[in-house]
Amino acid sequence: MNSDFLGTDFLGTDLLEPVMAAPRRPKLPQVACAFAPASVGNVGVGFDLLGHSLAGAGDRAEVRRIDEPVVRIAAIRGCVTELPTDPRQNTAGVALLALRKALGLQHGFELILHKGIALGSGMGGSAASCVAALVAANALLAQPLPRESLYGFALDGETVASGSRHGDNLGSMLLGGLVLATHERLLRIPVPADWHCALVHPHVVLETRKARAALAGHYALGEFVAQSSNLALVLAGCYRGDAALVREGLKDVLVEPRRAPLIPNFARVKQAALDHHALGASISGAGPSVFGWYDNRADAETAVTAMQAAFAEVGLDSDVWVSPVDGPAAALIPSLEADA
Repeated sequence: MNSDFLGTDFLGTDLLEPVMAAPRRPKLPQVACAFAPASVGNVGVGFDLLGHSLAGAGDRAEVRRIDEPVVRIAAIRGCVTELPTDPRQNTAGVALLALRKALGLQHGFELILHKGIALGSGMGGSAASCVAALVAANALLAQPLPRESLYGFALDGETVASGSRHGDNLGSMLLGGLVLATHERLLRIPVPADWHCALVHPHVVLETRKARAALAGHYALGEFVAQSSNLALVLAGCYRGDAALVREGLKDVLVEPRRAPLIPNFARVKQAALDHHALGASISGAGPSVFGWYDNRADAETAVTAMQAAFAEVGLDSDVWVSPVDGPAAALIPSLEADA
């Protein structure tokens, strides 16, 4: 064979320097689904500031990218369906409207909500709708935002339900676990993995606005000092993994005394929690759910049965959950029907 046949003269310069095609821009997804967990707002001593997520219950959202520059709520399903479908009056709708406006988006969103948290339960139902919708919508953006950047939009939505901008539920859903939430910042608080929460939700509705109205009136300076001391002890105990500090501090002397009359048999339910070695017990969010913290899961599981029995004494059925205090964050899921 003639060696010249395989030389560079035959191959030519075009084959030595192939033309590379421009890389294709990845196609953006058109639909995304997300789950946001329930939460324990306030955690007794951190009114409007402190909350932790709760494994088990939660809301789901499906968000679809649409060409129209609007937010549209196509359906609301699940355990609560009688909620506004006007996005300006719906917590998730307002959150998505705020996201569109802030980013100057040319497209819109169509939303389907699947409610897994009962209305007026004290488990962060309105917050979960906001967060699930935002996490799903964020996944449809060309440049998704960091989780913390969704917080302000969620605050806009939460205001529709409660009348105020507070992030105790929102922060824990966005980041997971125990979170300190100011108006401007979210700070995740470390908690030992063994610590668990027992929560009981009686089948009675307590609207957030009514629960907040119960707090109107004058407060003594000493009450604020005592509550601040208790919050400091709880935070220090969490950072140090010191259950004794949390046990000393997890006592709500400011809000609980004013809301307790709104919850049937609250004193007995709380005592049932304390009788089973709780680090502390109080009202979850605005109520009527009641929670207790424990330094092990076994005590939490025993306590939740006793707490449920205390509600049954006044004829109330209830649902129960036992979850790590360091609970899950909101997450994308394959579909509305998928397990979180």
